Amino acid sequence: MRTALRMRLVAPSATLGMAAKAADLRRQGKAVLDLSAGEPDFNTPEHIKAAAKKAIDDNFTRYTPVPGIPTLREAIAGYYKKIYGVPAPKEAIIATNGGKQALFNLFLAMLNPGDEVLVPAPYWVSYPDMIRLAGARPVPVPSSPEKGFLLSVEDLDRAATPATRALVLNSPSNPTGAHYTHEALDAIVAWAVARDIYIVSDEIYDRLVYEPSKPASLASAFALHPEHVAVLGGLSKSFAMTGWRMGYCLAHPIVIRAMSTLQSQSTSNVCSVTQKAAIAALTGPLECVEEMRQAFARRRDLALSIIATWDRAVCPRPDGAFYLFPCLADYYTSAVPNSTALSETLLAETGVATVPGVAFGEDRCLRLSYATSDATLEKALTLMGDFLKKL
Repeated sequence: MRTALRMRLVAPSATLGMAAKAADLRRQGKAVLDLSAGEPDFNTPEHIKAAAKKAIDDNFTRYTPVPGIPTLREAIAGYYKKIYGVPAPKEAIIATNGGKQALFNLFLAMLNPGDEVLVPAPYWVSYPDMIRLAGARPVPVPSSPEKGFLLSVEDLDRAATPATRALVLNSPSNPTGAHYTHEALDAIVAWAVARDIYIVSDEIYDRLVYEPSKPASLASAFALHPEHVAVLGGLSKSFAMTGWRMGYCLAHPIVIRAMSTLQSQSTSNVCSVTQKAAIAALTGPLECVEEMRQAFARRRDLALSIIATWDRAVCPRPDGAFYLFPCLADYYTSAVPNSTALSETLLAETGVATVPGVAFGEDRCLRLSYATSDATLEKALTLMGDFLKKL
């Protein structure tokens, strides 16, 4: 049966694919230590679940306005005001079915055929495919582990052309955990505005930043340059709400109206119950977020202490998110020549599930998630280290 030509532009998600392989092994009764998961291992905080239960009891189960109920859009605006000191009208905000839909709708609303989009590499797996589906061309801009997987204005300037329409920033980053400082972001914004390049700032991990680094959002840049900046966020990572599907975008009201039109013809509103839960998350106490952040920081340090014993690995210290992205190319052999082969061999030989770096545009590395228990993390990395010594 024939499918649309555009499907040739899309590859299956490597992260979901590895998760499926790990699940298949578990069904066969085999032990799997999963370092591939891109979601917190914590439960959604109780006050958020209580708000959802109340919404159901109150029969708040009907259609809502496509961009979100007014109180939710105000709560999102209030979050940017409370956390980053940036006022934003609710007309500049849309609630979406997860951060993915916010990105997808934004690309569709902003990009035209022939446009080029700078994508710092390593990148989250979905950026290039989303950009292609919007008719534009992703242009990877490579970084290196030696520079902490961070790019300079000079790096971006070398990659830009007259066709460059946008730049995607993801800080903290999936898969590297790299995080740009305020000063670095200010320099990138100044460069982009001068070249009339639109910045798409994916800040889904914005609360998961570890000392001495500080959270840094482009919300303040949006306030100064609303025609050049969009900020995307969500509750999946910082609030342990992956299954709730709650994302949002802060952008110029014209862009928000375009995104709302697209959403009205695809999914319409976010689940009404999720919207009430999101209000509780955004306006409620943040101690639960801080507890998770501290746990992730401890796990990061535990993982780094073990990886430091791998004599041929290079692993920058991540400042945010919950991933490590060690460069393991010096372990490659004729039998294990790339990240895909290494990831598959590790799963088969040790039961440790990872994600090959090639999916993120960097074949020298593997992505390891420390969104798991300390015991699982320590055991998995010890097994990995023992296996690598044999290569």
